Amino acid sequence: MLTPCLLRRVVFMVPLMFVVALLSMEPIEADQEAGTTVPAESRPCVDCHAFEFMQRALQDLKKTAYNLDTRTETLLLQVEKRTLCDCVTADTLN
Repeated sequence: MLTPCLLRRVVFMVPLMFVVALLSMEPIEADQEAGTTVPAESRPCVDCHAFEFMQRALQDLKKTAYNLDTRTETLLLQVEKRTLCDCVTADTLN
């Protein structure tokens, strides 16, 4: 079995070796990127994609607003119908 002194040295040396290994590595620079570079002319326009996304989001919001408006109108008509029915039954009972 390992002696306590040797165990302390191992516990100290292993993280130290990892730190030294990390410090000895070179950072990757921008010109060393993996893969090929796509020329700017053939890349899609980021602003165009953002504009299309915003258009779709606006269409979804309009559709949701229309559905909420329609649902609200339906609920109001149901409430009016109940109110009228309640009035008619109350009048017939008196």
